[in-house]
Amino acid sequence: MSLLNDVPISALHFYLTAPYPCSYLPEQQARSQVATPSFLINTPLYSELVRHGFRRSGTFTYRPHCDACSDCTQLRIPAKLFQANRSQNRAWKRHAQLLASLHPLQDKPEYFELYQRYQRVRHPEGGMDNSDHEAYQTFLLQSHVDTLLVEFREPSSSTQDKPGVLRMISVIDLLSDGLSSVYTFYDPDLPRARFGVYNVLWQIELCRKLELDYVYLGYWIKDSRKMSYKTQYQPAQGLQNGSWEILN
Repeated sequence: MSLLNDVPISALHFYLTAPYPCSYLPEQQARSQVATPSFLINTPLYSELVRHGFRRSGTFTYRPHCDACSDCTQLRIPAKLFQANRSQNRAWKRHAQLLASLHPLQDKPEYFELYQRYQRVRHPEGGMDNSDHEAYQTFLLQSHVDTLLVEFREPSSSTQDKPGVLRMISVIDLLSDGLSSVYTFYDPDLPRARFGVYNVLWQIELCRKLELDYVYLGYWIKDSRKMSYKTQYQPAQGLQNGSWEILN
């Protein structure tokens, strides 16, 4: 067995973080279970960890392990069974002109500028420091697994030589059984746009083209309004008590 290609979960160590304020449920304290060492977590092993409820932020692989709460549910969409509703179909048609291109992880000034605008408008309560470029790089541009950066641009009407207006960036991990949506940010200044919906639909379509089974959308909390959109993609499955079950 080569550690570079076939690492079992038993080779990892797991530890619990100290309590910290929950980002989604006010007045709650959260803790995370962290998998280490990060350099051993390659794509096959990470795929297995995701099926057991883990996610990553940069090279930090974790899952919720709170003392007094178990509301976080890992959620995925079976791509082959998904059927868009009327509202989602409208969003798909509205942004059909967007041109998507796949890239390795890379840093460009226009990416960070878009990220800053998105954070200021969509997450004014704070969280990650919008002006901290190093934190942005650590969060989105570091990975030990197979990761794609997807540009979504609106075609420029002035000249064919220009790449078009950058509207959205999505970072996606390629897993053995699907795609894991790491993070997406987009132009927040177009009031009629529905870039977030279009992006999830685009990922589902890419999953189908690659003949993979699932799009993993991260954690869902029933009582969190920020996460309510995730169950609008049906059928949705949640990891509950160690098994994947349909969420109604």
